[in-house]
Amino acid sequence: MAVSVSFRTYLQEQMGQIRPVTSRPMFGGLCFFAEGRAFALVAGDTLYFKVDDTNRPDFEAAGMGPFLPFGDPAKPMGYYELPAEVLEDPDQLAVWMAKAIAVAARAKSKVRSNPKRK
Repeated sequence: MAVSVSFRTYLQEQMGQIRPVTSRPMFGGLCFFAEGRAFALVAGDTLYFKVDDTNRPDFEAAGMGPFLPFGDPAKPMGYYELPAEVLEDPDQLAVWMAKAIAVAARAKSKVRSNPKRK
């Protein structure tokens, strides 16, 4: 699931015009961060944004599906493929990024507030 240098550069440019983002390799792919939160991942030159019940309907309405790193539909990760047209429209991208970053923020706060997790 390697990510091409050209796609990584393109993503950095597109998302970087919206707000500061960083990326780093993870698990053979790439993870994007904003405000210290992992909100997007890339696998095989496909971009996925973090989802929960608040933004998943947007992805489903656009006909996009979940990231299935193990190929098992019963075990999706909490990321859905971003529609290509969103990535090319800065106004749309800003909205979708904000929602994904908010999901990441909520997920991070849940981890911190869960007394069973250390």
